[in-house]
Amino acid sequence: MMRPKLTFAFDPHKTRHVFDHGAMERLEACCEVLSSAPLTSFGTPEARAMLTQTNILVTGWGCPMLTPDVLRAAPGLQLVAHAAGTVKFTVDPTAYASGIRVTHAAEANAVPVAEFTLATILLANKRIFELRDLYRADPTRRSSYELMDHPLGNFRRTVGLVGASRIGRKVAAMLSGFDFEVLLYDPFVQPDDPIARQVSLVDLDTLMARSDVVSIHAPSLPNTRGMIGARQLKLMQDGAAFINTARGALVDEAALLAELQTGRIHAVIDVTDPEIPPADSPFFSLPNVFLTPHVAGAIGAERARLGLMAVEEVERFVRGEPMLYEIEPELLERLA
Repeated sequence: MMRPKLTFAFDPHKTRHVFDHGAMERLEACCEVLSSAPLTSFGTPEARAMLTQTNILVTGWGCPMLTPDVLRAAPGLQLVAHAAGTVKFTVDPTAYASGIRVTHAAEANAVPVAEFTLATILLANKRIFELRDLYRADPTRRSSYELMDHPLGNFRRTVGLVGASRIGRKVAAMLSGFDFEVLLYDPFVQPDDPIARQVSLVDLDTLMARSDVVSIHAPSLPNTRGMIGARQLKLMQDGAAFINTARGALVDEAALLAELQTGRIHAVIDVTDPEIPPADSPFFSLPNVFLTPHVAGAIGAERARLGLMAVEEVERFVRGEPMLYEIEPELLERLA
């Protein structure tokens, strides 16, 4: 039996560590790899010649868009295995209509985001970032001790999760081992969903008002843009923490900044809209904001998990087995 022909398409400068030596060996064992060098453009004659032969396209960060024109240039294409999260900016929906199967590694990218979120919740509940600043400014620890007498910490606190995405579900599972009450807002979750055994289902206003920490895990869709606005933020308790590792567009950032500037709440922000804030943004200077450069997802050695998941899906496909992370076209409008 002829082995399927495989082509890579991604930006090698953005995907270091994704495919290590072991991953490449596994792909070469089940496929004919046309070139170990990834395509970075689909417009060259060389790229078009490879596409005409390609049965499996392994994509990643920086992959050019698979437009209808590109898909027509690959008549034998059967599978797109995306070694990253969202495929919305990689695969045109016409691919599904033409029978091309698409799988992604969003589940692998969810692991470090959930880990980052758990760590951040634990630190935020103890007001660690504020205590660090107080200690720097006052080595006598008097001001630190004063804050430590407030009702902080991780015992019997309430954590609110907005969105039962794959990341939200992982966070909920992780939190089940702590002394937390966990609230969840997600209009698509029904009472018989397994996650309901780990959380209390509430409406968004209730979650915002009762939570000591609010963590956002909803997808970025037209109907979720700005879902956290001034009214929701004003419902938060004094001293509560707001965590966003999802997408900046989910939040009315002007409203968030206005609330943060009162000093009433504090925030851990990993994502903003635009992706990089203006240099004079208060996000960079507010003492009650811990701003990170979109690092909750896979970075460094964590990226190898993305490649491994893509490799395993390719192997399943070649063996004729069901893939575990195939995208269902009817769910596209709800995916991040």
